Amino acid sequence: MLCSLFLPAQTSSTLRKAPELAFNLPGQGEHLLSQYRGKVVALEFILTTCPHCQMASHLMTKLQSDYGSRGFQALDLAINGLDEGRSPKDADALVQAFSATYQTGFPVGWVPREQMLSFLQIKPTQRSVVPQLVLIDRKGIIHYQEPPEGDEQFMQEPVIRQRIEELLSLKANGSK
Repeated sequence: MLCSLFLPAQTSSTLRKAPELAFNLPGQGEHLLSQYRGKVVALEFILTTCPHCQMASHLMTKLQSDYGSRGFQALDLAINGLDEGRSPKDADALVQAFSATYQTGFPVGWVPREQMLSFLQIKPTQRSVVPQLVLIDRKGIIHYQEPPEGDEQFMQEPVIRQRIEELLSLKANGSK
């Protein structure tokens, strides 16, 4: 069900601060993950050509619609935008076409694959799959990160919704 990549990965079983991540949004230039502090963020790394990523983006659109007014932000970042010698302008066009085709209702940008690996703490020699989903609380703490080789249960809509609800119910100090 998931697209396979040979990428490094390491599962984080404990809470950790989300590292800063710079990414590009088509027509808007560089943005920082920290700009979303104060929101619960579902950060998903995708390949625009992966059918499972396309389905996951459809789910993120539903989640954005359902939870956006409560402080939730879905964000997809394509890691294939600069593949095959593409320029940043080409990457923007690739992501724009993906967003239009799959009618995403949230920001979709791109980031070089190396930045994804670093963010996820994945080693380049390890096998991993996409999409890779990370759930981050309002204070910028990663609570859930999909294992590198995927987890069918983790990617189930009811499980994702339950975890988003948990994070949305946390107060600024981390308590319920």
